[in-house]
Amino acid sequence: MSRVFSVACLLLSTLLCSTVARAEVQVLTSIKPLQLIAAAVQDGVGEPDVLLPPGASPHHYALRPSDIRRVRDAQLMYWVGPELENFLPRVMAQRTQPSVAVQTLAGLQLQHFDEAQEHDQHDHGADDHDHDHQPGSLDVHLWLNPVNAQVIAARMAADLSSADPGNAARYQANLAAFDKRLETLDARLKTRLVAAEGKPYFVFHEAYNYFEHAYGLEHAGVFSVLGEVQPGAKHVDAMRERLQEAGPACVFSEPPFVPRLAKTLTAGLPVNLAVLDPMGAELSANATGYETLMDNLANDLTQCLGNLPAAQ
Repeated sequence: MSRVFSVACLLLSTLLCSTVARAEVQVLTSIKPLQLIAAAVQDGVGEPDVLLPPGASPHHYALRPSDIRRVRDAQLMYWVGPELENFLPRVMAQRTQPSVAVQTLAGLQLQHFDEAQEHDQHDHGADDHDHDHQPGSLDVHLWLNPVNAQVIAARMAADLSSADPGNAARYQANLAAFDKRLETLDARLKTRLVAAEGKPYFVFHEAYNYFEHAYGLEHAGVFSVLGEVQPGAKHVDAMRERLQEAGPACVFSEPPFVPRLAKTLTAGLPVNLAVLDPMGAELSANATGYETLMDNLANDLTQCLGNLPAAQ
């Protein structure tokens, strides 16, 4: 009888240990790009969750009571930082479990908005801008540089290994595979985007500086306006003049909507309207989701810019 009891205890102990090894750490990220990076690290072990729904702006999101509970309850929480998600600091202060503002991680290649760029490239009125990027302030769209994605993934793998040591080897293996894929991705994008260098394009949101810096691109201007606000005729004329000076060009908006201004601004001009999605709003959070986000940006850029005349 005692032997049967001992065997039963051994089996129960083994079962409990196996359960611990398979335990899924509850990871919550503020935005989709961080979820995509976390998904690569958690591949085969767990599935990270994301706070913001598709199409929501991290610059001005209103937390619901259910969102606050999710932030408080997550075992690991990742966000960019107060410069991006300014709706989060108060609820983050109430967390008792680990959380990371990834903009503070050592090893990131950070960029700041340049004063000359602010004056020379932006066209917006006092009542129609989405959000201002103050000269010298941090550019928070840091996930659009693969080097930064690797730094973030490394921190996530370390945190997950500590929280779930039974799966530490898997997290580290996933991290190594992610790093290798990003090296391949980086080389592929550098080759592909050569054809887009020097071709003029404008954006409605200055979100692409990290991507542009990594791949030798530069936008010609930023029309930073709210999609539902139409600026005055004088301001529209000034913006159209910028496009006329550029000649054949592309103008990129972001999902979920094309600003009403876009058609007014480009009517009768040799300008192609297209869409860029720096958030990957509709992507599945799987092991290769981050690479898909970056590939999609390159694809959408080259598809539009590839139809323009060669840069002089």
